[in-house]
Amino acid sequence: MKYIEYIAGNIYAYCTDFVINLANLVQLSYYEINALIFCMIWPILSLLLITLNIYQFILNFKARKTS
Repeated sequence: MKYIEYIAGNIYAYCTDFVINLANLVQLSYYEINALIFCMIWPILSLLLITLNIYQFILNFKARKTS
C-alpha cells in the first residue's frame, strides 16, 4: 500500500508541476490553466472520444450485418 501511495504522490507532484510550468509558459495563473484543462479541454475531449466510440460501434455493427 505504501508503494501505491508513493507512486500516486509522485504522479500528483509531476502533474501539479507540469500545470505550474505551463501557466508560467503561457503567462496565465495556475487557476486559469486548471479551469482551461478541467472545465473546457477535458469535457470537449471526452465528448469527442464518446462520439468516436459510437461511430466505431455503428461501423462495426454495419460490417457484421453485411457479412
